[in-house]
Formats: sequence, structure tokens, C-alpha cells
Amino acid sequence: MAPLRNAELVQTSLQLYRYLLRCCRQLPEESIRQHYRHAIRQSFRVHADEDDPERIQQIIRRAIEDADWVMNKYKKQK
Repeated sequence: MAPLRNAELVQTSLQLYRYLLRCCRQLPEESIRQHYRHAIRQSFRVHADEDDPERIQQIIRRAIEDADWVMNKYKKQK
């Protein structure tokens, strides 16, 4: 299960970037949100030159799985 609806519609790196930033808005504390926003931006920069479509899809799937894990982690702490 993905953290937000329509995760299955994410097909490009820009869509992924926007999706992950929207996920950050749901995190409970500003310091946590800042941490994950920074991590998302850094990861986006690291993978900006990726041109293999298969690898890009793999990165997208993994990022959505990781976002799901993070969101579940902070939901349980409430």
C-alpha cells in the first residue's frame, strides 16, 4: 500500500519528486519534514543523469516503497 493515492500513476522522475514532497507534508513535525525534503532533493540530484528507462522505473518503485515505510513509521508513533 502506497502512502498517498495514485502512487501507481507515478511514471517520471518529476512526478516522483512531486509525489514524495506531498508525502512529506503529512509527516508530524517540521524537523522531520525538513530532513526528508532534504533527502529527496539530494537523491533527485544524485540520479538526475540516469537515462536507462528500466533503472528509472526501479528507482521510482523503490522510492515509493521507502516512502510507504517512512509514513507507516510515523503513523505508528502517533
